[in-house]
Amino acid sequence: MDKLLSGYLIATDNPKGIDIILNPFQLYTIPLDDWISKIINFVVDNFRPFFQAVSLPIDWGLKRIEWGFTNTPPLIFIIIIGLIAWQLAGRKIALYSIISLTLIGFVGAWEQAMISLALVVTAVLFCLVVGIPVGILSAKNDRLERIIRPLLDVMQTLPSFVYLVPVVMLFGIGEVPGVIATIIFAIPPLIRLTNLGIRQVSSEVIEAALAFGSTPWQVLWEAQIPLAMPTILAGINQAILMALSMSVVTSMIAVPGLGQMVLRGVGRLDVGLAAVGGLGIVLLAIMLDRITQAVSR
Repeated sequence: MDKLLSGYLIATDNPKGIDIILNPFQLYTIPLDDWISKIINFVVDNFRPFFQAVSLPIDWGLKRIEWGFTNTPPLIFIIIIGLIAWQLAGRKIALYSIISLTLIGFVGAWEQAMISLALVVTAVLFCLVVGIPVGILSAKNDRLERIIRPLLDVMQTLPSFVYLVPVVMLFGIGEVPGVIATIIFAIPPLIRLTNLGIRQVSSEVIEAALAFGSTPWQVLWEAQIPLAMPTILAGINQAILMALSMSVVTSMIAVPGLGQMVLRGVGRLDVGLAAVGGLGIVLLAIMLDRITQAVSR
């Protein structure tokens, strides 16, 4: 106590000592940026082949979906989407989908819209493959849920631009790294809502299913997942919207599509070009949102 008091008296007699007391952070700064850079460089030097192998199925799926979207005649594509929307969401959403896609075509953004739609569909498909099983496992295992929760918090709160640096270092630039960054950004709400939907299934329903001789696997597939489906579809809806919102960010790593139009418009101060790209993103987002909401209802 006497040492602390004497140190305080010396600090108050010295103006610099007062500054140190008021701002102790000037004595030492944790080199967190250097540590993270060293970790990323280590991973790039030693595990780059692994990450390149991870990108192969994404590249394979993306090329085929993009080829199908861009090589389908626009009129046939509009009719197909209109029929799908009619069956899933009704006449109003089908009419909106037809009008939106027609407007996108007439403003000269059809090809870019098809590329963006292919990127979103690919990202959401991989989100489903990974996110729903992880959500189900976290609903069944409290310990796993406690481990995953802070990771999801970081993934949802981290600025989307931050994802681009490690993704570019591990996967390079182009469409596949853009899809990977989109998957990382869009998957947290799907995992959370899948977990929530499974946990909200009534315990009485589970007990009744077990009483009639159902196995745990049958309880999951025939009781829990069907009852949790509206919540899971809400997670899919959020993943789709977040994937579309990521299209402008991923355009910074040479990902084509509507986001690239917005980026070029901003770079050239071309308000018209940026507005066309933004309008296309908004129309696609509303169309996909209304369809998925109708399916969940």
